Amino acid sequence: MTRANRPFEDALHPALEPPPVRRHGEAPSSIDRIVFGVAAAVAIGFVLWGALSTETLSDSAAVGLDFVVHNTGWLFSLVASGFVVFVIWLAASRFGNIPLGGDGEEPEFRTSSWVAMMFSAGMGIGLMFYGVTEPVSHLVSPPPGTVAADSPQAVKTAMATTMFHWSLHPWAIYAVVGLAIAYGVFRKGRSLLISSAFAPIFGERRANGPAGKVIDIFAIFATLFGSATSLGLGALQIGSGLEIVAGVGPVGNGLLIGIIVVLTIAFVLSAVSGVAKGIQWLSNINMVLALGLALFVFVVGPTVFILNLVPTTIGSYVQDLAMMSARTDAAGGSGMQEWLAGWTIFYWAWWVSWTPFVGMFIARISRGRTIRQFVSGVLLVPSVVSLIWFAIFGGAGIAQQRNGIDIAGQSSSEGTLFAMLGNLPWPTFTAIVVMVLVAIFFVSGADAASVVMGTLSERGTLRPSRSTVIFWGAATGAVAAVMLVLGGADALSGLQNVTIVAALPFVVIMVGLAVALVKDLARDPQVVRRQYAVAAIEHAVVAGVSEHGDDFALTVQETPPGEGVGELVPTEPVAAEEVVAEVPDLESRDPATAGV
Repeated sequence: MTRANRPFEDALHPALEPPPVRRHGEAPSSIDRIVFGVAAAVAIGFVLWGALSTETLSDSAAVGLDFVVHNTGWLFSLVASGFVVFVIWLAASRFGNIPLGGDGEEPEFRTSSWVAMMFSAGMGIGLMFYGVTEPVSHLVSPPPGTVAADSPQAVKTAMATTMFHWSLHPWAIYAVVGLAIAYGVFRKGRSLLISSAFAPIFGERRANGPAGKVIDIFAIFATLFGSATSLGLGALQIGSGLEIVAGVGPVGNGLLIGIIVVLTIAFVLSAVSGVAKGIQWLSNINMVLALGLALFVFVVGPTVFILNLVPTTIGSYVQDLAMMSARTDAAGGSGMQEWLAGWTIFYWAWWVSWTPFVGMFIARISRGRTIRQFVSGVLLVPSVVSLIWFAIFGGAGIAQQRNGIDIAGQSSSEGTLFAMLGNLPWPTFTAIVVMVLVAIFFVSGADAASVVMGTLSERGTLRPSRSTVIFWGAATGAVAAVMLVLGGADALSGLQNVTIVAALPFVVIMVGLAVALVKDLARDPQVVRRQYAVAAIEHAVVAGVSEHGDDFALTVQETPPGEGVGELVPTEPVAAEEVVAEVPDLESRDPATAGV
């Protein structure tokens, strides 16, 4: 019997890999006491520190921010742009045809459904918060050393800078983690943990040992602070809406914390009741409301200006991409350092902190896709969504600002969207729609993010215990409240400062993740088979021409040991237990919801 007929023997040939065995059931979840214990202790300690000594925590966060921006700002910039090049290279290289699943496996979702879910992943609290705020902010206060404020050139710079923060770079960051998870789970049969993807570097045993636990702990930290940032932004925006709709006056920390408590209770109730279908139903309504709001602004707003802004934005983005990617405080001094901390580095840190959540989401929906299809969809679909969204909302805000309506001066960052909508028909109604959108985005998004933290806390289980999920949901609310209070009068700065500091360790982990992914792909059976094919054909052609001239044909036959193409392509057999593994049938509690 040949090796090809014995694929499940103890030593498997690296060119032959049996398809993963699907898991039909799942063992009861088992909490990892070290991962959960350390992560929970740090989260509780952070909350207590903020509650008992806000000033010292605020000072420490400011010192940490200054250190990270000044000493490692270059790292964030290089990594973010490097990941764009990296994932495009993967798609264009010999690895592009490798499937995220078994050989010949069909995609789990139709392309139309896959694109629709990718669209939903691009929507979230972040787009609601920054849809008007960022383009208008860059218009009235362009990046240091660029163009004059409120000029025609400032319009181009504002939109190009906004797209720089919301298109290829963030989704390349997500794609790295999504690829590593999808390949490891669907192709290699590994567990649903960030640490499992490091098996090519550490080995299977070490990846599941102390080094792996440290990685999973940092993944929980990143998700916790990233989710808390989104909750804080949502609370700020809802508070600004209440000022307009309910006339409650200036919103202070007390009301903001109250909003966070209400939203957190809403999430906990959804988790306790297990109304996953209800949350998914609400998420679908949210998509309809978001599209309806965008269509409303497009129709009643400056329609022609918005349409003209689309090609202008694309051209300006492409033209300025290299310059924007190279911004550091080396060329702009303290002014540039402050600007980067408030915008670019904050964004890179925020996207990094969301990678465990969004990475798992896009991995979940991409089974059966090739790496080339995955990268193309993940980079292009959300980028197009962001382009349209910012052209509509940012375009409406820019048009009002340039027409003499100072919406930037009338309101804070969280109130700019309401200020823009206030100059369109039905301002009260649209303000209520915005608050409903933000609230549902948080409740459904926190549900999914807390499940991810529960999964990381319970050894990769798909269905973490309800108590663990509720704990991480409550911790997210508590951390968000502390982060808001740290900012004092400028609550947004508190969210940004802590997010940047907390994301730094995970940046390093993501670099290692990219290295591990390449090592994995280089040993993929499809790649090994290609190496064997090239070596075998080359060897056969040389022998055929030498012995028979032009009159020869190729056949396949067994050779004596040491004389076959295996000597030309040195590889090592793979242990069967490392290859044949149960692949979790990933299920999201809320597959329609992701994003920031």
